[in-house]
Amino acid sequence: MVAVIVIIIVAVVVFATLARTIRIVPQARAGVVERLGRYSRTLSPGVALCVPFIDRVKPLLDLREQVVSFQPQPVITEDNLVVSIDSVLYFQVTDPKAATYEIANYVQGIEQLTVTTLRNVIGTMTLEKTLTSRDEINAQLRGVLDEATGKWGIRVNRVELKAIDPPTSIQDAMEKQMRADRDKRAAILQAEGARQSSILQAEGEKQSAILKAEGKKQATMLEAEGQAKAIETVFNAIHEGKPDAELLAYQYLQTLPQIAQGESNKIWIIPSELQSAVGKVAGAVKDIAGSQPPAVTDGQKPE
Repeated sequence: MVAVIVIIIVAVVVFATLARTIRIVPQARAGVVERLGRYSRTLSPGVALCVPFIDRVKPLLDLREQVVSFQPQPVITEDNLVVSIDSVLYFQVTDPKAATYEIANYVQGIEQLTVTTLRNVIGTMTLEKTLTSRDEINAQLRGVLDEATGKWGIRVNRVELKAIDPPTSIQDAMEKQMRADRDKRAAILQAEGARQSSILQAEGEKQSAILKAEGKKQATMLEAEGQAKAIETVFNAIHEGKPDAELLAYQYLQTLPQIAQGESNKIWIIPSELQSAVGKVAGAVKDIAGSQPPAVTDGQKPE
């Protein structure tokens, strides 16, 4: 029975010794080894051998990029307004020895340093500039934090401001201003649209008037050309026919009824040459009538 107990004790001691001797470090992890309380070496990923009861491996450090989101911090701007700023920070452990021995808690140190730097940076800016200069604030924060955390074995890769919340009264005023700006832009766009519509309508009316005038001009020219052709044709026909005074008098007599149709035509002027021509026409008509035989009626003989 005693032998069994001794064997069990020996087995436990051997197992504990092996556990302290053989250490397996996962990928993207690092372990700091202390020998008799002093720094000895840094374990890289893989299998490592340690001297049991002499070497002590401190908790493994994560070498991957880490994300830390801090609570919103009240910060006073240059124009004495309190804004609440919510930030997030991306960092990575580059030197496990420095991260272990240069600072007790590097996450807490980064948080306090971020808050202090935020207050210093925002304190030199107005609220309006703070709201519109996020990239500038991020760059300043990253520069200060990267320089300060370098001795801790930490590299700050990126700093982002998630939210910048002004006081409630300022938010209401900003919303009213934004609403007024939107209404102003809408009114300007509406007026511009009405102006463009009026311009287009005026241009259309102008083009329509030009086209109507051009059409009227062409119609007048064509009508004048037609009348000129008609006058030329009549003139040529008169000259080719060589009319005498009797023919002209006869044409005038045919035109007299058309002249008399007007209600205001009360006085007619007849040229003297036309009167003599009319007399000749009347005499010719009389001669023609006298040369014809008298009409024969029933029961009468011609003389």
